[in-house]
Amino acid sequence: MSADGISGKLAEDVKHVLGAPVRAGETVRYTIVGLQNGDVPPRRVAAKVLATSSALLMIGALLFPIYWIFLASLSGGGGSLYSSSGIRLWPKNPSPDAYLWVLGGMEIPSTEIAIGLLGYEIALNTPGISTTVDCAQYGGCSDFPVFLWNSLTVAIPTVILTMCIVVPAAYALSRRKFIFRSKILYGYVLFTQVGGGLGVAALIALYATFVQVGLDNSKLALSAYYAATAVPFNTWLLKTYMDSIPTSYEEAAMMDGASSWRIVWEIILPLSKAGLATVLVFSFLAGWTEFIVAQLLLDADKYTLPVGLYSLVGKYSTPWARFSAFALTFATPIMLVYLFAQRYIESGLSFGGMEG
Repeated sequence: MSADGISGKLAEDVKHVLGAPVRAGETVRYTIVGLQNGDVPPRRVAAKVLATSSALLMIGALLFPIYWIFLASLSGGGGSLYSSSGIRLWPKNPSPDAYLWVLGGMEIPSTEIAIGLLGYEIALNTPGISTTVDCAQYGGCSDFPVFLWNSLTVAIPTVILTMCIVVPAAYALSRRKFIFRSKILYGYVLFTQVGGGLGVAALIALYATFVQVGLDNSKLALSAYYAATAVPFNTWLLKTYMDSIPTSYEEAAMMDGASSWRIVWEIILPLSKAGLATVLVFSFLAGWTEFIVAQLLLDADKYTLPVGLYSLVGKYSTPWARFSAFALTFATPIMLVYLFAQRYIESGLSFGGMEG
């Protein structure tokens, strides 16, 4: 799929999300007019209102922990998750200090301007790169930019390695007949169940192996491990998705003289874009969110975001405002990726679950 096609899809998704309030208003207006004219039975409206209210209550209950973390992030530099005055739906003195601390070390392209952010003046006074926040007033900047860079340099190679293995393997298992094919499929099923479920003994063996070969502090080695654990499930998922593509498309292309490579590139992959998007998101999340192995193998200067978040937890006290701001900033890319890839993921999972 071309870059123009992807950007067009993203633009459609943005317009769809932004147009939701307008569509909801039109639905309410049509319903009211229908009630006045007698075209819509009151019982049907009451049932829809009850169902919508129940759904909103359920969504509110599911999202309340996230809102609670957001409240904690605004509670100030020394804030806590707990308060002697009880539960508040909004902090008494909200402050963006925790977010300024998290993002204080970030560097962005800028011109000579000054930005007011919730009452804070942030000087951006160089034509190239400049620090957005004076970290001295917050007791120093966080290491979030370092953790972010480490996570990106782990997650992106994980996606590349995973896709390089999964795509040809899924195509071969879906479209080709060869010796031991069924046994390989059974092996994929086995590793799908146990690939990421490492026990303590396996972790010790993994650490000893990486130390023995000198890869105990290598982000690329960590990416290779993540890719290896992501390959079985994602290969099976993409393979079952490709199974749903009719072979008549390939046969027609062969009759027209298309080569095998051209068939894969121009027919199979475009028709598998939902499955490919699902694999891409899952492999990215494998490198972005994993904690245990990253903490085990990496030194402090190469910590990824999950390990960096854990490092904020103190033995006797934890800066909950900064911890919460860090956690929400860390989770934002995941939310955005899923938001814009949601329809592809749901399509890929539904087709991938049709066959086994």
